Amino acid sequence: MAVIFDLDGTLIDSAPELHKAANALLAEEGLAPQSREQVTSFVGEGARVLTQRVMQAAGQSPDDAALDALTQRLVAHYAALPAGASALYPGVAAELARLAGLGHLMGLCTNKPLAPTQAILSAHGLGHRFGAVVGGDSLGVRKPDPAPLLEAAARLGSDRAVMVGDSEIDAETAERAGAPFILFTRGYRKGPAAAIPHDAAFDDWARFGDALRRVYI
Repeated sequence: MAVIFDLDGTLIDSAPELHKAANALLAEEGLAPQSREQVTSFVGEGARVLTQRVMQAAGQSPDDAALDALTQRLVAHYAALPAGASALYPGVAAELARLAGLGHLMGLCTNKPLAPTQAILSAHGLGHRFGAVVGGDSLGVRKPDPAPLLEAAARLGSDRAVMVGDSEIDAETAERAGAPFILFTRGYRKGPAAAIPHDAAFDDWARFGDALRRVYI
């Protein structure tokens, strides 16, 4: 069984950098900055949805063409930040190393575009840990469509996978793929953890092994 991880809110805390990028865009548009908590609540469905929600919260309703241009500018602001600025959650590197030592097949499935995803993994020395990386622009669809998760598993040569993520989007992706879901409860979910369907949960990467053993059969 392949173990497929989400990125933002699961392996890395990217909210501070996404907040900076969003407020840089708002400043260019002459709009008031938004709080980190507000911007964080918009994370999880890719850069375009993030940009749309940021603009709507600022009282703006850009058409599709304008939204595409705004999204490109937000992504550019984000890309201009150091790739290693987003912090790994404590214990992530050690746990991935432990899993690799046990021979687990590991992949990554994120709605973040592939290029910044690979840059972040490289900056944190994690690129070699994942035999498959599927970004938000790798296929014609993104999570919660199950295709990216299934594609990551297929690239690893596995027809079975467990999804590890932090949000309702990840839970729906796993459900639609028929895969078990492990919830990291310190991420960017919109509601209480108990309201998100999951097969196991953990709040500390030092305890991930226990959660994985509950679903890894």
